[in-house]
Amino acid sequence: MEGLESEATSAKSAQLPDLYEASVTDLQKGLDAGHFTSVDLVKAYFARIKEVNTSGPSLRAVIELNSSAVEKAATLDKERKETGRRSMLHGIPVLLKDNIATISSEGMNTTAGSHALVGSVAPDDAGVVKRLRQAGAVILGKANMSEWSYYRGGCASGWSGRGGQCTNAYYPGGDPCGSSSGSGVAASIGLATVTLGTETNGSITCPSSNSNVVGIKPTVGLTSRAGVIPISINQDTVGPMTRSVEDAAITLSLMAGKDSNDSATLTQPDIVPDFTKALNKDALRGKRIGVPRHSFLDDKETGNDPSINVVFEQALQTLKDLGATVVDPADLPSADEIGKTRGDSIVMNTDFKVGINAYFQSLVENPSGVRSLADLIAFNDAHPDLEKPVGFEAQDILIKCEAIEGHTEAYFKALALQKEKGGARGIDAALKEHNLDALVLPARGLTSTPPALCGYPIVTVPLGFFPDDVTIKKEGPLTSYPAPGLPFGISFLGTAWSEYDLISFAYAYEQKTQTRLARKAYDAAIPKTQLVDIIGKA
Repeated sequence: MEGLESEATSAKSAQLPDLYEASVTDLQKGLDAGHFTSVDLVKAYFARIKEVNTSGPSLRAVIELNSSAVEKAATLDKERKETGRRSMLHGIPVLLKDNIATISSEGMNTTAGSHALVGSVAPDDAGVVKRLRQAGAVILGKANMSEWSYYRGGCASGWSGRGGQCTNAYYPGGDPCGSSSGSGVAASIGLATVTLGTETNGSITCPSSNSNVVGIKPTVGLTSRAGVIPISINQDTVGPMTRSVEDAAITLSLMAGKDSNDSATLTQPDIVPDFTKALNKDALRGKRIGVPRHSFLDDKETGNDPSINVVFEQALQTLKDLGATVVDPADLPSADEIGKTRGDSIVMNTDFKVGINAYFQSLVENPSGVRSLADLIAFNDAHPDLEKPVGFEAQDILIKCEAIEGHTEAYFKALALQKEKGGARGIDAALKEHNLDALVLPARGLTSTPPALCGYPIVTVPLGFFPDDVTIKKEGPLTSYPAPGLPFGISFLGTAWSEYDLISFAYAYEQKTQTRLARKAYDAAIPKTQLVDIIGKA
């Protein structure tokens, strides 16, 4: 009997997708076939999170779980049986970065990683959350992040007061990059198949790169920022972080669209493309791809370790093998000016002060009493045990932002200049001068800055891994970068609303190289729970 049970278990397991790599399509096939339910999926992900989040390697990728997720999944399972699925995300659990608001009745916080927002009540779901719910997705929980989207001060990437230090799954204590740190780490090891991040400058691109996953930073205005704790109204955007370009394309297609609560979305094209139709392995054939080397690849301060650049050169040959003409160099006329665009700016500082004060005022309730940026600074000072542990005391950016006057003439001049540097004299100029379809760079250093300045898109996919003999360097009090086996990515950049083309190029490259599959996370960071361990159990 024991042998028969073992055979039955093996046969059952063979029909079930491995949650470390399971795609949205894999999960939908299993759900439609009745091999498992959405309730099973939620329970399996909860168990996987429990194994590695604060136990074992203590990755601290997830800050909070949704206590209503099982109930929501059960409702969606019933709906699937009675009327069919709503979309490719029907019954699929999704993790949200902890700056994306959810309704209080579901029991989760939205805090940007700060104790100052614990128990706060947002007036509504964020715009992107509404779309996910309409598509039938299950909100699984909130992912840890760099507190206040890394706009607090000199705190380490991936650290928040509430969530602690998130670390990389590919090397113990490795830097996850930020600010969408938890989303990247969670996606990398199958704590969810779909996660969402936000980017102002590099906050989807960099954690996707460091965690061996795909990230899409959409054009500002393609996805709603309503209900997202802000940094900059001119630069913030919300995008998917997944293990494949296909999953990211599925998710973006369902997230994107106009929202009357975010005026930037009203500028997007009237019809949102089905980005899954961009998934073409031959997409690079006959295309012209430029390499803006100056200030991005020839500057020692760009953050590109020599080992990254070696693999990047190999990637350029792959693009040629796929039929692309690589124009190298194809420099941005504004490159030297962008190279000096480091740290904070009058635009971001002003936007943050205005935006965060408006967010605080929009809250229905906030038990901490914090209702302004000035209150937040005072709260951190008054609660050093929560918000200023040793090594994480800084809040200099918050203080600098509080001193900003507001929308001055200097602000508007700086805003016009940054859009020009990133776009008209930056990305658009290079595309036009060399008749290019896109630009390509390693996903490190200044790569995310030109698109950030003008609100243009980036698609990042896995490129390679640091060699085992790389020199380990400290990145923060508790993290290291580079380190043996840590991943790094490649970014495809384009003009506004060019996501469809960028997704197609990234997909062709991904399918040819299959880089993600070349290396797994370190063993202790890989959850062992699979669906077979959950199905049929109370």
